[in-house]
Amino acid sequence: MSDQTTPPAELLVCTKCRRAGDVPDDEVRPGTLLLEALNGTDIPPNIIVKGVECLSNCKQGCSIALRGPGRWSYVYGNIDAAIVDVVVDGATRYQSSADGLVPWRERPEHFRKNCIARIPPLEA
Repeated sequence: MSDQTTPPAELLVCTKCRRAGDVPDDEVRPGTLLLEALNGTDIPPNIIVKGVECLSNCKQGCSIALRGPGRWSYVYGNIDAAIVDVVVDGATRYQSSADGLVPWRERPEHFRKNCIARIPPLEA
């Protein structure tokens, strides 16, 4: 499904996210586990996966963001390593779109129900 002619997209994973009380301070956080799981998948090479310190969305559990040049950006919450395949599918669909706008019904269900923000392209 991924289109090599479309510019790369970035998948940002918050490595510090946790709901209050979910994970003790000395345990590995869900975002770090997700980042490790993503690095173990066959994610298309034109999707750049990066860990980031904070997406400031802790109340929504682990969060990710998808962004790319000339595209709308999205922030999704309530993500964890158990749905790594959903994240890869959603990121692949996002990267394959020219403007970041994947039709609503074509997005993974988790993305439809857990969208935190949609941000217009810088060029808009």
